[in-house]
Amino acid sequence: MLILENLSCGYGPFRAVHSLNLKIEEGSVNALIGPNGAGKSSTMMSIAGHVNVQEGRILFEGNELNPVALKKRVRLGIALVPEGRRLFPDLSTEENLKIGGYHKSDQSYRKNREKVMELFPRLYERLEQLAGSLSGGEQQMLAIGRALMAEPRLLLIDELSLGLMPKMVDQCYRVIQQLKNQGMTLLIVEQNTHKALEVSDRVCILESGRSVWVGRAEDAKKDSKIIEAYMGMN
Repeated sequence: MLILENLSCGYGPFRAVHSLNLKIEEGSVNALIGPNGAGKSSTMMSIAGHVNVQEGRILFEGNELNPVALKKRVRLGIALVPEGRRLFPDLSTEENLKIGGYHKSDQSYRKNREKVMELFPRLYERLEQLAGSLSGGEQQMLAIGRALMAEPRLLLIDELSLGLMPKMVDQCYRVIQQLKNQGMTLLIVEQNTHKALEVSDRVCILESGRSVWVGRAEDAKKDSKIIEAYMGMN
């Protein structure tokens, strides 16, 4: 579904990611892990269209994304849950959801909102509440829900559990498992390595903007070097 070919990306002359090769199969859950500053978020942002590709290519369902504008990538089926959620705090929960599905018909909006409410019943109770007044966990639910309103085929989630209480982390990962069971393709950036490996099919480890390990999550969990280096990053 998604192929990164020798991808280098960054900001202006600064290169955050160097010659990254990554293949993501349809229906799989994939984790990007590594220390802060490794290039994980830059990789996600380049796929979504927020960060410039300096070298290499991004292919989505066989089509090169490099020249494709951000809004068109959403229409193609790519949605990003950004680090920090980036909700509109002075708008209601419902209004934030509407922004996520801005290019959909009223009928599609109602259908997709119902699906989001099934995943996050608490949001139904908060539809008229300002997003800025929600708890951190509720805001993350809303950020994921807003992305799902676009009916993505590829969902990118940057720092899924950052700043959340353990109970909320568990709830978010239950939703990830539900989405996986429904056949959605996901790429997640996560500091909670244990949680990421529990739900993922494959994992890519980045350090200093370079890939140092790519493989099955099951193999990563058995690798003593990976356990020693990354399992304490939570």
